[in-house]
Amino acid sequence: MRCLLTTIAILLSLSGAAVAHSEKQGTTPVDGAQLTETPEMIHMVFADPMRITMVRLVNAEGSEMPMARETGLEPTLEFHAEPEPLAQGNYTVEWRGLASDGHAMQGSFSFELAD
Repeated sequence: MRCLLTTIAILLSLSGAAVAHSEKQGTTPVDGAQLTETPEMIHMVFADPMRITMVRLVNAEGSEMPMARETGLEPTLEFHAEPEPLAQGNYTVEWRGLASDGHAMQGSFSFELAD
């Protein structure tokens, strides 16, 4: 019985740790957006504070596009960066960060720029 209770306590503590990770709640532009002009802002919103340690805007060939990061390295619920004017094509925003519980997180979202 004691072993069963210990196992349950461990499982509950592990499930709580998994829930503690910050989740990306939304992006601008939204993933898969089709735009007619360069977005004014690359914006990500998180459920819990996230320290964004790396963010890149890459084109379909994998070349990194210039972007002015407006959010520093402090933990934040919202990340902002301003891209320079972009040519038509497909773009992906790749990011990595540290959640408030210290776990490494990463993700990406994409958009297309067309006429």
